[in-house]
Amino acid sequence: MKGEKDSIQYHIKCRKGDVGRYVFLPGDPGRVKLIASFFDKSWRVAENREYVTYSGYVDDIFVSVTSTGIGCPSATIAVEELANIGAEVFIRVGTCGGIDPSIHAGDIIVAQAAVRGDGATREYIPIEYPAVGDHEVIDALVRGARKVGVDPKVGIVWTHDAYYRGTWVGYMPEYARNVYDPWLRGGVLAVENEVSGIYVVARVRRKRAGAIVLCMGNNLVPELEEISEEEARSRMEEMILSAIEAVKILERET
Repeated sequence: MKGEKDSIQYHIKCRKGDVGRYVFLPGDPGRVKLIASFFDKSWRVAENREYVTYSGYVDDIFVSVTSTGIGCPSATIAVEELANIGAEVFIRVGTCGGIDPSIHAGDIIVAQAAVRGDGATREYIPIEYPAVGDHEVIDALVRGARKVGVDPKVGIVWTHDAYYRGTWVGYMPEYARNVYDPWLRGGVLAVENEVSGIYVVARVRRKRAGAIVLCMGNNLVPELEEISEEEARSRMEEMILSAIEAVKILERET
């Protein structure tokens, strides 16, 4: 009888053999095809709800990309089901909003760790447990970025659930500033919605994870928000290439 790990996974609709050891995890389903376009060869595997999966090859390395949708509940489902069918290394490739004044639109950030402001990971393990990326994956992402000419910011991001509540200073200015204050004092660089879920579940499942994210604007300093569509596309491509180079480094050295 086939076990759970051999069957089609309920949400992502993939089975063992469909995905590679390395999986890129964008939030946006529309970004999956873009990431796959940088593979040497790629094909569509499955599509269900927010989960779109493509697989392919990069320098003969079997890799995949699966969208997670917005937030940790759906991101943790993706990691769980991908892990069931053989994925070992997860790299979030997404976007964020800067909060530290040093972070500008167009900056690329490698997230060493995440503030666990989400609700999903509290159902896995007590809040005192940290959401930390794998050190080899983080190092590979930094080196991969530098190889493609990017000087990434490296630090902590804040993952949380309520996209609009407190994340945009123009929406609730005083509330937003009060919410951000402890994280700013702690040197947190940006806010986003999935990293802590990916990091915690990867650790619990004894897998490895890292994250590289593109700042689309600074939430607290509006004058840093200017970035053209063309520039955003260019920086997005640099981020994707950085993640691909990281996989090559990991395959070669770990």
